[in-house]
Amino acid sequence: MLEQDFEKLIEKAIVSLPEYIQKAMDNVAIVVEKRPSPYDLRKTGTKIGNSLLGLYQGVPKTSWGRSFGQILPDKITIFREPIESLASSVTRASAKGGDEQSSSVTRASAKGGDEQSSLIQEIAELIRIVVWHEIAHHLGFSEKKVRELERKWRKKS
Repeated sequence: MLEQDFEKLIEKAIVSLPEYIQKAMDNVAIVVEKRPSPYDLRKTGTKIGNSLLGLYQGVPKTSWGRSFGQILPDKITIFREPIESLASSVTRASAKGGDEQSSSVTRASAKGGDEQSSLIQEIAELIRIVVWHEIAHHLGFSEKKVRELERKWRKKS
């Protein structure tokens, strides 16, 4: 996937967030990088072989105080290669007939669409989840709380 197409999917993910979340985002830059650096992996405790799809770096809004004027923006990094790789493996597994962990988006599109369109849909869904996850950190949610909210969110989907 071309980088500009990947970036458009990130823009779509942001626009799809509820308006109150979009309005709460403040002083944050969202960037795309090819893959996490060894430093990023060490810093997050990600083992080799596990994937880091996104990374929030900054001071959560819940920690801001009066002295937080004139600070550099927080940074959310979305890692393109791990997302594309994970989406590709899920799409292939789904096309072969049934990985129970594949997303409902991929399973539905694999039945009625071609593999390329399934792959793009899977990438878009992963981006949506990762963007939401990292923005939740920006808004002050801990990793534990974000995971809890994700479980509730997936049950509703």
